[in-house]
Amino acid sequence: MSMEDRAVGATLREDERELDAALRPRTLGEFVGQHRVKEQLGLLIEGARARGEFADHLLFSGPPGLGKTTLGGIVAHEMSVGFRPTSGPALERAGDLAAILTNLEDGDVLFVDEVHRMPRTVEELLYAALEDFKLDVVIGKGPSARSIRLDLPRFTLVAATTRPGMLTLPLRERFGFAPRLDYYSREDLELVVLRSARILGVEIESDGAHEIARRSRGTPRVAHRLLRRVRDFAEVRADGRITGDAARGGLELFEVDEQGLDKVDVAILGTLIRKFDGGPVGLSTLAASVGEETETIEDVYEPYLLQLGFLKRTPRGRVATDLAYQHLGAAVEGALPLS
Repeated sequence: MSMEDRAVGATLREDERELDAALRPRTLGEFVGQHRVKEQLGLLIEGARARGEFADHLLFSGPPGLGKTTLGGIVAHEMSVGFRPTSGPALERAGDLAAILTNLEDGDVLFVDEVHRMPRTVEELLYAALEDFKLDVVIGKGPSARSIRLDLPRFTLVAATTRPGMLTLPLRERFGFAPRLDYYSREDLELVVLRSARILGVEIESDGAHEIARRSRGTPRVAHRLLRRVRDFAEVRADGRITGDAARGGLELFEVDEQGLDKVDVAILGTLIRKFDGGPVGLSTLAASVGEETETIEDVYEPYLLQLGFLKRTPRGRVATDLAYQHLGAAVEGALPLS
């Protein structure tokens, strides 16, 4: 199974961009979850507006699919300014950043996704732009080269990263507020599902929303994808209304279990238990056994299994926990054949 095919994958796919944009809240009042971050952000925005100033530079960190891009758009909307999105990998050369910065209007929000992937030469050019709103540009080459300093409009940088540890200290220190977004509670995800169903014109019962929410891995983007899959199931196999039974039937068909695990997650745990007596087993051996790359296991599959407490990383390798045995229907005393 490719990562793009995963019903529970948190990466935004190309075919989901239009729907994702339609479901995104536009204001802080519409934004569900992240209550402390939302309150802090509201105070910062309200204070800046009251003083007639622009918002501080902001850095949102956390796993994919939790609303970092959405919050960037909300900051621009609440400040009544333009929103200019780009990403770290798209800024390959210093000239790419210079072109964007010189085309900004006063107060605009420049949103940079995956900012940790920005090349170092581009990052160094950004320092003066963030602090002094100046841009040093070198014109020409060799002995005739000269540097000129351009004035930039006063903009707000809103950056997002899934790997905050990869940011350099000089860049991190230039942000006035750097909150981390956490996984959502099931209660908040139910509200997300109900709101999105209302926007999509889907009839849904509270049991159906609860069933989708508890399998959404704490991630609104996953909840939206599962809602779409269940909607299709309800329209084809039922009367179109998403009941608890329709949600369970649809999610079972798409191989998403009660904890939000898909067949690859289950294969990883099952391999640990059946083939290696629960571990410990080395990452490369485990990856070869389930037919995945080591980086994919480590970066894509393991974080959620670790969060659930189904897996432990030890100096000797990966170990399945008692919770993993219980979830897969195996006795703790020994690995039984899994269905």
